[in-house]
Amino acid sequence: MAHVSRFLVLLMVAGTVTAFSQERWQARSMVISKRGIVATSQTLASQAGAQVLARGGSAMDAAIAANAALGVVEPMMNGIGGDLFVLYREGKTGKLTGINASGWSPQGLTAEVLKSKRHYGMPQDGIDSVTVPGCVNGWEKLHQRFGRLKWNELFQPAIYYAREGFPVTELIQGAWDGSVGKLRADENARRVHLKDGKAPRVGELFRNPALGKALALIAAEGASAFYRGAIAKSILATSKRLGGLMSAADLAEYQSEWVEPVSTSYRGWKVYELPPNGQGMAVLSMLNIMERFPLGNHAPLSPEAFHLKIEAQKLAYADLQRYLGDPRFGPVPVSELISKRYAGERASLVQADKAACSSEAGNPISSAGDTIYLSVVDADGNVASLIQSIYLSFGSGVVVDDYGFHLHNRGGLFVLDKGHPNELQPRKRPFHTIIPGYMEKDHLHVGFGIMGGLNQAQAHAQFVSNFIDHEMNLQGALEAPRFTKLTFSGCDVMIEDRVPQTALDSLREKGHFLQIQGPFSSWMGGGQAVMHDSTAKVNYAGSSPRKDGAAVPEPDPYFVPRPARAR
Repeated sequence: MAHVSRFLVLLMVAGTVTAFSQERWQARSMVISKRGIVATSQTLASQAGAQVLARGGSAMDAAIAANAALGVVEPMMNGIGGDLFVLYREGKTGKLTGINASGWSPQGLTAEVLKSKRHYGMPQDGIDSVTVPGCVNGWEKLHQRFGRLKWNELFQPAIYYAREGFPVTELIQGAWDGSVGKLRADENARRVHLKDGKAPRVGELFRNPALGKALALIAAEGASAFYRGAIAKSILATSKRLGGLMSAADLAEYQSEWVEPVSTSYRGWKVYELPPNGQGMAVLSMLNIMERFPLGNHAPLSPEAFHLKIEAQKLAYADLQRYLGDPRFGPVPVSELISKRYAGERASLVQADKAACSSEAGNPISSAGDTIYLSVVDADGNVASLIQSIYLSFGSGVVVDDYGFHLHNRGGLFVLDKGHPNELQPRKRPFHTIIPGYMEKDHLHVGFGIMGGLNQAQAHAQFVSNFIDHEMNLQGALEAPRFTKLTFSGCDVMIEDRVPQTALDSLREKGHFLQIQGPFSSWMGGGQAVMHDSTAKVNYAGSSPRKDGAAVPEPDPYFVPRPARAR
């Protein structure tokens, strides 16, 4: 009996050790595959991209297909009426390429015109908040350079869901329901996006055949359908009907721009963002300040780690507000702002035990934003980091006649202050919040992004720190509790309630005014990430639980037909 008891004790210990080794604080595992993976904020779109990979498409083909599908199944966040930014790594050469497909303001839109319409600040919705949508032009240029499949194939999933319908998912339904007032204000929006004046229910089938018609035109005719063809004519007719100033030339002459990514080093990793007019420089500035402190010595949810990151955010965002604009209209001192020397000066302002609450000059631009981010890796190590948006939920609130899609309201981020880098001017691109991220070290190559307006740069920096300083994997780094600050001054900061109470109490003692949010708050932004290991030829991916999406792997070819056996 004695040795039986000892055996039972050993079994219990072994069971305890096994259970303990499986314990973790993150909810999901990473997706790991030798083939490609597509991570988006809605599972049907992830599946569409994975199917494109299985048909022989590149990571860029899959990204475009997934993005087009998201414009159907998550219409309040993105679509052909918005802008696009992409970072793309070519597996064969390792070269990283960037594109800025953000649109310019109409030639006729000026501060004087707005004042004549009794606008004394930039309107946040309506036709005068609309700039030229850059997305479709960006898609076409990216496909021409990096695509493998035929252009028209990429739109078949989106066209299918627009015509046949899709069941509305949970978080998307919540965003839809929260925008009913905005949708009711536009005749086209009421007809297309509401049924009996209400948003569709969770699981209810939603169709948008008018959007399917627009996507079919783009599939058949390319970007010219949007900027010079039938869709352009409807955009112009809609604008004219509402008293807008968009002209045929504003659309036809628009071109997205290939840009050189900007970067910094962070504890041995190279981190890349796109240059202005996007806020990517704030990510690099924030990381440079954070690098001055031994964050890895602090627990990830400790008050010390959160305090240092929050203070770095305030300093980086003060510069963002002061200097960001369209570099085609005036110099933006990016290299100076992301230099290590300057980071040293800024880091010296951080006090270890006291939050800085001084107000910065200028008018804060405060909004959560509505955006999609997706990342794709294929079996060849190509990585697409893509972000696309119509800005606020359902954009400007204006749906284009006959084609069922919203125009974005990016013009709302201009300011009317004379001499400000982000001052409204004709054919100028506004301050942009949407940014794709990428980082690499040795054989590891990571495409990542997190959504949510001004949340994005600070969320990027926290993701990088979670991954590098706190040694989390992709999924853990996306899931980890975060903070966000959507104002440019003061000590207010939102933070998720999964942060331990002792840490929250300590942050309050340092002077932070905490606004406690839910455990997986949408204010912190959903995100996606993929990683390619170029030595092992294995891919990894994660998807944030703050959205309805998932990382979906390309199916392995286990059902490939085999030759019939001889009888």
